[in-house]
Amino acid sequence: QQQQQQQQQQQHQHQHQEQQQQQQRPPPSSSHSTSSDPPTARPIIPLRMKCTEVPQFTALQMAAQNFRNDDKLHLKHLLADAFRSQGLTAVHTTSASFERGSEVVDNNLNSNNGGTTSTKRLRRLILDYSRQHVTGQTMELLFDLADRMGLTDRMNELRSGYAVDVTEKRAAMHHVLRMPKSYVGKFRARHPRGEEILMEQVHGTLERVREFSEDVREGKRAGCTGRVLRNVICIGIGGFYYGPECVYEALRGDEAAAGAAERKGRRLRFLANIDPVDFDLCTRDLDPEETLVIVMSKSFATAETMQNARSVKRWFVRSLCGREEQGKTIA
Repeated sequence: QQQQQQQQQQQHQHQHQEQQQQQQRPPPSSSHSTSSDPPTARPIIPLRMKCTEVPQFTALQMAAQNFRNDDKLHLKHLLADAFRSQGLTAVHTTSASFERGSEVVDNNLNSNNGGTTSTKRLRRLILDYSRQHVTGQTMELLFDLADRMGLTDRMNELRSGYAVDVTEKRAAMHHVLRMPKSYVGKFRARHPRGEEILMEQVHGTLERVREFSEDVREGKRAGCTGRVLRNVICIGIGGFYYGPECVYEALRGDEAAAGAAERKGRRLRFLANIDPVDFDLCTRDLDPEETLVIVMSKSFATAETMQNARSVKRWFVRSLCGREEQGKTIA
């Protein structure tokens, strides 16, 4: 009884905190921004309670204890339940034309119909989380916790450009980089500057990247001595290193992509380690007159990234002695 009373008191306190927070929260349609926010960010009031402080989390902890004590809830027995496994599968359907931005596909599809309602050739992403140590009841408890914390509202705030990164007071709009042009209407409805962000900042930048890349491939943009740029060194750490390298490794397995690179003598290297030996291994067989260096950073203040950028600069200066050529290379 004492525990129940304590839980009721805690729940009452949390409800009171939520009411205060909702009163202070700006309406979703607000487009005001503070001077300290980036142009694309919209101010937001951060949550004041932690997910571990609500009763729904306590219920999850109790359910987890049952998994430890009940042998019937062992994963080998759970996987034998075909109905459970089917219920813990999600399907996302898209198509090649949708990925190019020329088609909108409705993804309100479930796993019961296999995720296809059209005769077009569709692509499916299947998320099978039946190997997780959960049951249908566990998922309901997780949904209860998500509802208690307002997860759906937070997701909508992220998609609408609110400054959900309360540490840096920035919006987290990485998802916009993957939006096709056909989504401009939907994004405009979510964000007051949606069309400008998607069409000018995102697709405008992607178009400039494409043009620059084509100019390099065709030799319109050459090295400082006029020779064709055949080598590329990518400098960065964290996501700036792992992301491009992941794409590179995937394309190395593609016969057409690998063949085109081999025929034209293209070489791509990644530099993240500040170890001088690693730098030497990266550059020893490259000609600086045929090398393009790309420094990837959000702030250009990351110590490791800038250290490698300075090392590459010294490599260029040592290899290319002409004063005029040095200026072209470093620029």
